[in-house]
Amino acid sequence: MTTPFAPYDLGAVRMSNRIVMAPMTRSRAYGPGQTPTDLMATYYAQRASAGLIITEGAQPSVVGQGYPDTPGIHSTEQVAAWRRVTDAVHAEGGSIFLQLMHTGRVGHPSLMGLTPVGPSAVTAKGQVYTHEGPQDFVTPHELTEEEIAETIADFAAAARHAIEAGFDGVELHGANGYLIHQFLAPNSNRRTDAWGGSPERRIRFAVETAKAVAEAIGADKVGLRISPANPYNDIDESDRPDVEATYTALVDALAPLGLAYLHQLEAADVRDLVLRLRKAWPGTFILNPFTGADPTGPEALALIEDGTADLIAYGALFLANPDLPARLVAGGPFNTPDRATSFGGDHRGYTDYPVLT
Repeated sequence: MTTPFAPYDLGAVRMSNRIVMAPMTRSRAYGPGQTPTDLMATYYAQRASAGLIITEGAQPSVVGQGYPDTPGIHSTEQVAAWRRVTDAVHAEGGSIFLQLMHTGRVGHPSLMGLTPVGPSAVTAKGQVYTHEGPQDFVTPHELTEEEIAETIADFAAAARHAIEAGFDGVELHGANGYLIHQFLAPNSNRRTDAWGGSPERRIRFAVETAKAVAEAIGADKVGLRISPANPYNDIDESDRPDVEATYTALVDALAPLGLAYLHQLEAADVRDLVLRLRKAWPGTFILNPFTGADPTGPEALALIEDGTADLIAYGALFLANPDLPARLVAGGPFNTPDRATSFGGDHRGYTDYPVLT
C-alpha cells in the first residue's frame, strides 16, 4: 500500500511526502507594483514541509489581475521579489511551483485601469471585490485572434520569469472560472471560430497555452489545474455529456506533452469523472477532493492509499496549520482556519498560526 508520507519524484523535484499545499489567494502583495513582501516569504517558508507548495495565483500580465493586492510575475521587480520567497522555501528544504492565474472576465477596471478580457463578450453574473468594495462584473472585451496569441505568449513569458525567480515549476490555473476555464465552458465561450463551439475547439486555448509554456521551460516543470463542473464565477458546465466530452478531449490532447501533473479540484458529484480522468492521465494526478463546506481532512489520505490520486492537495487546513504533514502523521490536533483573515490584512491569520511543540 502506498503511504502518503513516502517520498515522491515529480519530474526533477524530489518531494519529501505526497501532501500538496493547494493554491490560495491571500491578497497580501503589498509591495510596489504588486510585488511579494517579506511577510509572504515567511508565510510560504513556514509551510515548506509540504511535499510541494503551489502558490497563490500570480497574474501573467496587467490585464490578468482580478483581485486587489494579488502578485504579478510580469515585471523585473516582481521577479526579484519572488526570488526572496523561493529562496526562503528552498532554505527550509521545500519545493514550490508558481500558479499562473489570468482571471479573464473576472475583474474590474478599477483594479487595473483596463477592461477585463474573455473568450466572448459575456458578462459574468455576480460581483468582484475591489478596494472600493464589491462591484458588479463588467462585460469583457472579446479577445481577437491576435490578442489570443499575445495572451498565450504572456503565459510563456511569465513561466520563464518564474524559473528566473527560482521556482521549481509553474501551474496553469484552468479552474474556478478564470480565463482558461472560460474558454472551456460553453456559457462563457460563445465563439464561432476555431477557439469555440465544439469541445475540441473550446479546449484549444488550454492546449496551446500548455504547449507554449512547456516549450518555454520544459514540460516536466508545468502542471495544469482543472475543475470540471465547478460553477464558481458563473461557469455553467451542467451538461454532463458535454463536460465529459470536453475534459476527456482535453486530457487526451495534453497527455502526449509529458506535463508534470494534472491537478483536479473536485466539484460535487463528479467522482466518476475524477476516476475516468485519473485513468486516462499518464502522469502524476493531484486531487483536491470535494468536502463541501468543511476543509479537506485527514481522511482524504486514503485516496492516495487506494490509488485514486498520487498526491492530495490541502487548502484551508494548510492555511491554518503550517506544519500540516506533521499533524497528519500525529492525527492532529488541527488549528481552525480564521475565515475573516483569508484575504488581505497583516500577519494575523497569516503567519501567526501555532505549530506543534
